[in-house]
Amino acid sequence: MVLVSDTEYDLVITNGVCVTASDIGAWDLAIKDEKIVLQAPSGSLQHVRAKRVIDAEGGYVMPGGVDSHVHLEEPAIFIKGSNGRSADSWETGTRSAVAGGNTTVVAFAPQQKSNSSLLHALRTTHGLAAGNCYTDYGFHLLISDTNEQALAELQILKQDEGVSSIKIYMTYTALQLRDDQILSVLLKAREHEILTMVHAENGDVLNWLTDQLEAQGKFAPKYHSNSRPPILEAEATNRAIALASLIKNTPILLVHISDPSAASRIRAAQTAGQPIMAETCPQYLFLTRDDLDRPGFEGAKYVCSPPPRTKTDQDAIWTSLNNGTFTVLSSDHCPFRFDDLDAGKKTCVTHEHPVGRFRYIPNGLPGIETRLPLAFSSQRLALTKFVEVSSTNAAKLYGLYPKKGAMIPGVSDADLVIWYPERKLGEFPITNSMLHHDVDYTPYEGRKVKNWPRYTILRGNVVWDRDAGGLVTEKGVGQFIKRGSSSLGQIWETVRRDGPLDLEAL
Repeated sequence: MVLVSDTEYDLVITNGVCVTASDIGAWDLAIKDEKIVLQAPSGSLQHVRAKRVIDAEGGYVMPGGVDSHVHLEEPAIFIKGSNGRSADSWETGTRSAVAGGNTTVVAFAPQQKSNSSLLHALRTTHGLAAGNCYTDYGFHLLISDTNEQALAELQILKQDEGVSSIKIYMTYTALQLRDDQILSVLLKAREHEILTMVHAENGDVLNWLTDQLEAQGKFAPKYHSNSRPPILEAEATNRAIALASLIKNTPILLVHISDPSAASRIRAAQTAGQPIMAETCPQYLFLTRDDLDRPGFEGAKYVCSPPPRTKTDQDAIWTSLNNGTFTVLSSDHCPFRFDDLDAGKKTCVTHEHPVGRFRYIPNGLPGIETRLPLAFSSQRLALTKFVEVSSTNAAKLYGLYPKKGAMIPGVSDADLVIWYPERKLGEFPITNSMLHHDVDYTPYEGRKVKNWPRYTILRGNVVWDRDAGGLVTEKGVGQFIKRGSSSLGQIWETVRRDGPLDLEAL
């Protein structure tokens, strides 16, 4: 079949195997004015007029990755007494993202308790991101103070600013909300169709356990895991689900789930019809608590919250990712340099504590660039499931679909990742020297992968060409994307049908 047309396309991709969340097929794609405009049988677009033609050589062509849990250029607000600050700026973080096949990130605009306004936090974060990004981007508003002004501004965030998601914490003294505050947030979020992300760990018990461990002289990085046993995550997860049910089944997303017991509580709520979504991350699929027990201070490289669990827990998390308990696989990219005494992991190292104090180790790992290659190379997800959890579901969940996370002609942005044909690269190890973040280590050093994004295409423009040296564009190509209500599973249609909270019906 030969298609004849006078149209000159901006880009044509031939001989690829296209994979979406629902289908796999051998198709050529034509792109014009930043959109996918034509899908045709493989090989049929080889001779059309185009400014550029990419021969995928049988490699997989997928929607670009949507990483919906990313921390960039944030102040030191998470751990009281710690000076840890994000290593990656919006420039370096999104640079790393496109090198790993991502075309959209949704990161955080953090409200600090010293400022009551959410809009102030949003403006500050806009100022950091604008003109500096290699990917398209959006924001979640991180709420640390549920004052009257902040709650009133939720309506403006959604209707005027295109921010349709918020995040709250059940831990970290500087951010932790009490149950009554959480209920106030959920009530307002329900009213304005804003999705609430919840970091579910029991902060009060965590602090108590930390004090007990330190009283016994246990300060090393490995004790971070002991201070956060699985029951803390499972209890807080169950409590978050209960609070959401009280506010007439308000939709929530439980982030970075690591514990199978927490996952089972989520699964039970989903089975009962409650609109509960969940997320997990590569650190819970590829790392274990044994990594925290590496010699000296090396274990600090693996300190994140919740901590990695056991190998048995890993397998259970893979099962929950495959069976739909987890809606999305995000990176939770929260980068701190390791060998940095002023703003990195070693801020807690002193003469008195040569292996640091685990309570003050900045919590978080770099992972935005390795998320897709690790999951893709694992071969533990069907290709359609891989696209679903790494791109499409995130786009649906956060009001980006079908502009993002899809390959629908005439509708979807031409955001694509093209992989190498199978076995063309061969197995090779990840090294920090090959990555594009501004961090001096990767927790996946030496772990072998079988493929890597060959091309990353943002709105029809090639931004990453691995064979041509990597980045082939300048910062600033990324645009802020205003988002609407979630389209995943008709969760807001159910809320609209059920109407406002009736306290007399409780």
